[in-house]
Amino acid sequence: MATQTTGRNGSGTELEEWRDHTRVFLQPIAAPSILGLYGFAAATFMVAAHLAGWYGGKATPEYLFPFAAMFGGVAQFAAGMWAFRARDALASAIHSMWGAFWIAFGILFLLVATGDLAVPTGTWPEFGYWFLTLGAITGAGALASLAQNLGITAVLVPLSVGSILLAVFYLIGGTGWEHTAGWVLIASAICAFYVATAMLMKSTYGRVILPLGEPKREANKPGAQFTRVIEFERGEPGVKQGQ
Repeated sequence: MATQTTGRNGSGTELEEWRDHTRVFLQPIAAPSILGLYGFAAATFMVAAHLAGWYGGKATPEYLFPFAAMFGGVAQFAAGMWAFRARDALASAIHSMWGAFWIAFGILFLLVATGDLAVPTGTWPEFGYWFLTLGAITGAGALASLAQNLGITAVLVPLSVGSILLAVFYLIGGTGWEHTAGWVLIASAICAFYVATAMLMKSTYGRVILPLGEPKREANKPGAQFTRVIEFERGEPGVKQGQ
């Protein structure tokens, strides 16, 4: 009696049976981090510039919160959800976490604007602990990003440091801490704008325009067509893992 064997090549095996009776539906998506990073960059830059003392007064947070909540919050949180489709664990965690933060930021300062909540004079420990947790999780993401590309690392390292500095400001006070945190967060926002633009250019032109510090050298060569039309390893987000 003949027996059915299982092998890696699929010839006369259960694997061949599986292939003959399986239909695959590909649903590629645009890179979610393009939206997420642009939303993050814009909201962070606007708020960080205020923290750094570039502009503003007592009423400034009331004008900032709608923009921060929608652009940095809703848009970035949506990008985090779409990153799950791309099977990008890092983008899912960071975009979802920071998107949720910006939504919470908007709600908090909406309460301030309506007079239901007063901003404490001096230190604000509760808000400080927000940034302690954000800084710690973002730092973990920065370590994970070393396996992905250095562009994301350049976004997350100053973001983590800036969050910790801002936590120190809210916990113990001191304008110097606030301004320093603002400048560091501005650096993170600028890096996020660069990375999002590099991803956008790569998607629209079909080749590398701005390098991102990918682990594979050929992925950083301007003009190289690193993404081919039909492939598995380097296909669109949702077909391959990651973006």
